Amino acid sequence: MRSWYFNLVLEAPLTEEQKDVLDGLDRFAAGGIGLEEGPGYSGFLCVVQAETLTAAIADTLSRFEDFPGVLVRSVVLDHVDLASNGMATAAVVPAPPPAEASSSTS
Repeated sequence: MRSWYFNLVLEAPLTEEQKDVLDGLDRFAAGGIGLEEGPGYSGFLCVVQAETLTAAIADTLSRFEDFPGVLVRSVVLDHVDLASNGMATAAVVPAPPPAEASSSTS
C-alpha cells in the first residue's frame, strides 16, 4: 500500500448545517481527507492509503454516500500531487503559453 495525494472539489460550498453533519461522520473522522475552504469554495485535501490511485479515489468518494446533498464536482491532481504521487515526468508539464502570430512584411 502507498499514500495517494489528490483534491476533491465540491459542487458548492458547504452550508453550516452540512458542516455540522460532517463533524459527526465517522468515515470522515477516520482521517485521510481534510476540509479546505475559501470564499465560495469547499473541497477536500486527500492523502489516502490504497494499492492504486483509482482505489484511493473510489474509497474517498464512497464516504460521500453518508453525506447527502453534497456533490463532488471533480477530482484534481495538481503539479504538487503529481510529484507526490511519483507521476511527474518530462511529459507531464504545463502547456506553454500560446505563441504570438508573427507578422512578416515583404
